[in-house]
Amino acid sequence: MQHRVVVIGAGFAGLQTVLGLKGSGCQITLIDQRNHHLFQPLLYQVATTLLATSDIAWPIRALLRDRKDVTTLLGTVEDVDRTTREVVLRSGERVGFDTLVIATGARHAYFGKDAWEPDAPGLKTLEDATTIRRRMLLAFERAELTENEAERQALLTFAVIGAGPTGVEMVGIIAELAHRILPREFRRMDTRKARILLVEAGPRILPAFSEDLSQYAAKALGRDGVEVMTGHPVTDCSGDGITVNGQFIPAQTTIWAAGVQASRAKDWLGAEADRAGRVMVAPDLTVPDDPAIFVLGDTAHVVSDGKPVPGVAPAAKQQGSYTAQVILARLTGKPAPAPFQYRHMGNLATIGRNSAVIEYGRFKMRGWLAWWVWGIAHIYFLIGARSRIFVALSWLWVFLSGQNSARLITQKETLKEP
Repeated sequence: MQHRVVVIGAGFAGLQTVLGLKGSGCQITLIDQRNHHLFQPLLYQVATTLLATSDIAWPIRALLRDRKDVTTLLGTVEDVDRTTREVVLRSGERVGFDTLVIATGARHAYFGKDAWEPDAPGLKTLEDATTIRRRMLLAFERAELTENEAERQALLTFAVIGAGPTGVEMVGIIAELAHRILPREFRRMDTRKARILLVEAGPRILPAFSEDLSQYAAKALGRDGVEVMTGHPVTDCSGDGITVNGQFIPAQTTIWAAGVQASRAKDWLGAEADRAGRVMVAPDLTVPDDPAIFVLGDTAHVVSDGKPVPGVAPAAKQQGSYTAQVILARLTGKPAPAPFQYRHMGNLATIGRNSAVIEYGRFKMRGWLAWWVWGIAHIYFLIGARSRIFVALSWLWVFLSGQNSARLITQKETLKEP
């Protein structure tokens, strides 16, 4: 009987596990609640009109069409029955396993303020990206229509909460859109009067970077017209605006980039988890009391060299490759690999047009050259030649023409109608 491997989640970690098991002779079942693999590092570029959804997402079945050993199921996991060794789907179907890999990622964390989500959507899925893009573009359109100056200014105020790479990259493109791309297209109002806010509760933006690069990024954003507000958390958030340091700021578009919460894997397994809900795993990425169950990526609390492994794409891919090696070693009777060791690939973030910061150990880079290196690195990690060509051409078009290529208001509002 073939060894049954079930992988939940077709993100970086899950897909890499499946790719690493090629030729293993296993019967592999890949389960995901969406039919596509998403390149999340560029998701903010869909939200801010630089790229189309098809540039950063690929049908799972198409990616694995030549893998006869892989069965792909579109479904939502409700539970894991560790006694019967079955994954329970919402549809009622039960999928048996001998080895289980859980790589279900993370969702937004509002730190106990979940009621803020409809007014401040986060950015984890294509639906999130198109919702944010729709709200942002509609804000400009409604500002063109209104005669009320206070209402117009609220419509032209964009607040991004959280100043990690996603928040910084997002405000940079919004500023580019408002101050350089759109002014020639509107007649009744000046889009350059848009107010773009980056709000960070901590003392500085890009906290994962060294302080000098953080300061450089803050100054670069300031030159692009972004107001950087640090040292005070948002204490209230509604459809009308946000409250920071006791001050209410009218803002019709608010975007959440401040935190994440792991999926429900800890509940399925009844496992110990950290404050963010990530399952505490052993050095070989398995659940401590069940070596047949692996937990990877944003779902897992992984320690390497005494430090928690960050929830970034390179880490997830490395964990997927490692898990495949462990499974193969078990199947062939070979010695198990050494405990998982994370290889840090550096920190990268763009700051608007033609500027970025890169940090790899003591090596640091900033400015336009860093922007080119950032772009080349992201194009390299895209799946398939078509995606690399399309994204490169989109960026080249934006660079030469100054026009974003995906400024279409499509689809319905996924959270609420303003």
